[in-house]
Amino acid sequence: MREKVAIVGVGQSAFVRNYPGSIKELAFEAFREALQDAGLSAKDIDASIICSAPEYDKQRSPAGVIAEYLGLTPKPTFYLESICSSSSMGVRVAYSLIESGLHKIVAVIGFQKMSEISSAESQERMGRGADIQWESPFGTMMPAYYAMYAKAYMEKYGLTLDDLALVRVKSATYGQLNDRAVYRKPVTLEMFKDPENLMSRPVATPLRVGDCCANADGSSCVILAKREEAKAITDKPVWILGLGAASEPVNLTGRDLFTGLSVAIRAAEEAYKMAGVGPKDIKVAEVHDCFTIAELMAYENLGFCKPGEAKELIRNKETYKEGRIPVNVDGGLLSKGHPIGATGGSQIRTIVLQLRGEAGPMQVPGEPDIGLVHNIGGVGLYGNVTILGR
Repeated sequence: MREKVAIVGVGQSAFVRNYPGSIKELAFEAFREALQDAGLSAKDIDASIICSAPEYDKQRSPAGVIAEYLGLTPKPTFYLESICSSSSMGVRVAYSLIESGLHKIVAVIGFQKMSEISSAESQERMGRGADIQWESPFGTMMPAYYAMYAKAYMEKYGLTLDDLALVRVKSATYGQLNDRAVYRKPVTLEMFKDPENLMSRPVATPLRVGDCCANADGSSCVILAKREEAKAITDKPVWILGLGAASEPVNLTGRDLFTGLSVAIRAAEEAYKMAGVGPKDIKVAEVHDCFTIAELMAYENLGFCKPGEAKELIRNKETYKEGRIPVNVDGGLLSKGHPIGATGGSQIRTIVLQLRGEAGPMQVPGEPDIGLVHNIGGVGLYGNVTILGR
């Protein structure tokens, strides 16, 4: 029986560039919405997992501070970090805590207030996500890493700059509909061809400004419950059908694939096997589009198409809301922004709302019954794939 643990409540703050409050207040916004969604109170939560990337936090050990503020003490709280995939990994751990019998209802709260430090400081910390002995001394940054993947992919499969831009065009199409997104303006292919337009300005060849997601402040919350409790809490439980996770060598010299992310492939295989489904069964997906090339590689790593065919999916609008496999119809990271610790929970929230039929103007037609979340930490260092069903 796959229906063992369900998501009974989800919440998310608006993702913004400069949140005026503290990290405690930021976390509260998502937590409050998730409690209201589930019809629970803080006293019903018997464990919490707080997720963020600590190098951006001024508060040491933020889990204790946030748990106190949210009224979750004296119940146990945990702090979890796997960079950008922290809150997806948090859901995996929460599932394990419930499945083990230790807890019945667990809240996973992801947050990041990236505006607490300057852009220069943020870039420096991102660089330290690489091995500080062997790679980061060379000045490696996230855009440069993904630019290397983009170059390798373009060389092997004939991907064009226009294909990359089309990913951002799709993102903006749905970002305009998402009231929680940072970037809610239309983007056209012509913007990438105009040298005076910000979207076309180079960041790390071949990636341009429009190919990169933006930092943001934000929070997310996912409340999980044991089967019996879930059925008592809500008449619309969303079940966790499959969980996959993997890791990869930090140094790129230890890798053998540069046209995709091995962690995504392995995590997807594990999640599909656990769920007893395959790529063709997925009706809606959220993938980690920190850069446009990342979304295209995800199509292939998840089995939505064969290697080299991702460009056909975006050219033919197969990943639009009305297409064969809708992907990132909430705007993705490219439009929502990327508050690192909150990102995975936000992706999961989107799929939960889709499976409930509560996604409003972003709702995929046809009453999707199975959805997938693909969340990557660092440059393919950590990979999480979560499959949900109703």
